[in-house]
Amino acid sequence: MSRSLSSSLASSLPLLLLCTGALLAQPPSGGPVAPSGPAAANEGLPPIAEKTQGAEKMDGYLPLYWDARSGRLMMEISRWNEDLLHVNGLGAGLGSNDIGIDRGALAGSRIVRFERVGPKVLLVQPNLKFRASRDNAAERQSVEEAFARSVLWGFQAIAEDDGRVLVDLTDFLLRDSVNLGPRLPGNYQVDVSRSSVYLPMTMNFPRNTEIEAELTFVLQGGPGGGSFPFPGRGGFRRDTFEDVGDVAATGAAASIRLHHTFTALPEPGYEPRRSDPRAGYIEVTWQDYSAPLGEPMTQRYIMRHRLEKKDPSARVSEPVEPIVYYLDRGTPEPVRTALLDGARWWDQAFEAAGYRGAFRVEMLPEGASRHDIRYNVINWVHRSTRGWSTGGSVVDPRTGEIIKGVVTLGSLRIRQDYLIAEGLLAPYETGDEVPPELAEWALARIRQLSAHEIGHTIGLSHNYYDSAVGRTSVMDYPHPLIELDEDGNFVFDEVYENEIGEWDEVAIAWGYQDFAPGVDVEQALDQILESAWGDDLRFLSNQDTSVHPRADQWSNGVDAAAELERMMEVRRVALGRFGEKVIRRGAPLATLEETLVPLYLHHRFQVEAAASMLGGLDYIYSFRGDGRRPFERVPAEAQRRALDALLATLSTEALALPRGVIELIPPRPDGWRPHRELFDRFTGPAFDAVSPAVAAAQLTLGELLQPDRAARLVQQAALDESLPGLDLVLGALRDAVFAAGAGSAYEAEVARAVQWTTTEAIVSLAHHAAMPQVRALARAELEALASDDGPLAASSGDGAVGAAFRALLIEEIERYLDEGEWLEGAPEGLGRIEVPPGAPIG
Repeated sequence: MSRSLSSSLASSLPLLLLCTGALLAQPPSGGPVAPSGPAAANEGLPPIAEKTQGAEKMDGYLPLYWDARSGRLMMEISRWNEDLLHVNGLGAGLGSNDIGIDRGALAGSRIVRFERVGPKVLLVQPNLKFRASRDNAAERQSVEEAFARSVLWGFQAIAEDDGRVLVDLTDFLLRDSVNLGPRLPGNYQVDVSRSSVYLPMTMNFPRNTEIEAELTFVLQGGPGGGSFPFPGRGGFRRDTFEDVGDVAATGAAASIRLHHTFTALPEPGYEPRRSDPRAGYIEVTWQDYSAPLGEPMTQRYIMRHRLEKKDPSARVSEPVEPIVYYLDRGTPEPVRTALLDGARWWDQAFEAAGYRGAFRVEMLPEGASRHDIRYNVINWVHRSTRGWSTGGSVVDPRTGEIIKGVVTLGSLRIRQDYLIAEGLLAPYETGDEVPPELAEWALARIRQLSAHEIGHTIGLSHNYYDSAVGRTSVMDYPHPLIELDEDGNFVFDEVYENEIGEWDEVAIAWGYQDFAPGVDVEQALDQILESAWGDDLRFLSNQDTSVHPRADQWSNGVDAAAELERMMEVRRVALGRFGEKVIRRGAPLATLEETLVPLYLHHRFQVEAAASMLGGLDYIYSFRGDGRRPFERVPAEAQRRALDALLATLSTEALALPRGVIELIPPRPDGWRPHRELFDRFTGPAFDAVSPAVAAAQLTLGELLQPDRAARLVQQAALDESLPGLDLVLGALRDAVFAAGAGSAYEAEVARAVQWTTTEAIVSLAHHAAMPQVRALARAELEALASDDGPLAASSGDGAVGAAFRALLIEEIERYLDEGEWLEGAPEGLGRIEVPPGAPIG
């Protein structure tokens, strides 16, 4: 930790701790104040008892009254000008991965307060982005008045007793307060006549009030609501994006439940911890306008749960209160057991940090609301198509304390891993058996996924660092590890990790360690990271994956080029064995394509990893005084190996499908509708033997000629002539794609498709790259391709078909060079086919 952070901590943290409950608790001077005595009373308002006669009272934090006769929900307010937390979540979702709106998901949280102004009751959100931490009322007021607060809602007082005011919540609840309508394709708006308070999940407790409403979004006319599959080439139609009508009972109306929580803020006593970018924690940040001159105004604190040892002086101690997560009761077996097992891995990390029994996972109590602020929850969520799982948190924005963790696990992820295993292993000898290794493979991934998403909810960011130690973090995106033994058999006994990682233990020790009295905390935290450094345990995250050679998603190993070559060999062997044994008896042969897609594109993520070596920088999050070199460029030899491995994925040998695969997949039967997980095609209903090669080539070319990477290649060659430049990469690409010969007529067609796709990728670079030097080199490459002595002009002995193809490609290149148009239009989409979805892969 730097000295500037240390001195800022010394000046501001004690005050923050002393004022946790009072920070920004007062309204600005001159603003509304709490009602006081008869002068604050609103003449003519009836008493609360009279207004709520016949209504059902739900006592608790903010008392509620349900009037079944009118269908209105009322709230009693007496906590004036007191900060509390308002949280939104989704009680029942839409079911669409594309649109979002998942059951159990968070939909925002904020600190609010109630203020009384005559007959009005205002729900106000103070502005915590900008603060003054010093104990100077005038200084705090100046900041509060400089940046606008937000009045979220205005209620009308309808009854009153001695400072307690009754308001009607119904209109507040029956509205689209989190902007779900604009997320629905088409013009959807809430119809109040079809919306209501949802009583089964409306309840009250001493420190939290839970309310839910069912909102019905109605199509107002115009496009939207139905199913619109986009046509592929040759009339083949694939469903590519869902509409409301694909998932709701009808596209005319979709009813979604929105949950509201009002809860007390945490009790004082939580100790915020300053962030360090090397530690891998998610941050809360705010601007401190009372920071001393020369000190940073941006204050950064990590998000974490409150956790304290009963005996801070003991090396291992039970916690004062453990962190407990609760699993959705709707989770089926065997997934339920797998999720519980993976979630409980985190107790290993907390035990290594000196806690005994600090992290527990149990089943959610029957009848409990997933949105009850008292429960950290793991939701098992169904969608119509596979998609991402997430880990989110409700956080006290003043301090970074996590109040509630919310994990959303998509139920189709496990089925995707099962599908991947089927394609690689071809396990169905008779077609009737159910090989246990498939479920073991998929459940191993689910355990890791459970631990991963919980990691986010306890404060941790992704960590994609490729350590020499091996797979060191559940916060990575893991690729299934499948290897070939000496006999050519697949080995997958370590397909996924089965315990918490070494980095995860480091991160928990850094973020949650409760140090004994007298320990220099800053020095102790620094030592944790220094010790990890010596073990090659480091943190690199999302922003590092495109440029750092050892920060990769869905990748194994530390040498990305060597791993790509290894994975291509696994892919080659599996494709050679591909056939009826990848599907069960009775399944239509056309469904072989579902299994073929992830197998054929098995290398897609390792292509991204290998490409990060080109123009790559091996860097660290360095600080002045740490004595470490901040970065070094990837050596020339390593970059050339990566380039060779990438170009090998464009060869006809790699891209041509085995003839036995092509002749096995018929058109789809009636009722088996084409969908996004299939290859796009030019051949109508018939399987296209060439378009898979185009899809794979697009993946490689998209990484190889990514504009930022191209700019780095230009600059690195200028700074160090031994390193490959963009001109070298383009020349090597030309030789690999346009000069290589093809064997069979089918391979020649694959080669032509890759040549066209490569040309389009270069056109895209020439047209869209921000760096002029990149555009210039890409344009020069196009000129070389179309020149009289270029590879397209020379006769390649491929007959009339090849000559016609080369003539058309030259014509289109020249049109672009002369007119800036490609295929008689602006080069935006470039006529590319659509690649089947990739991540998440399980």
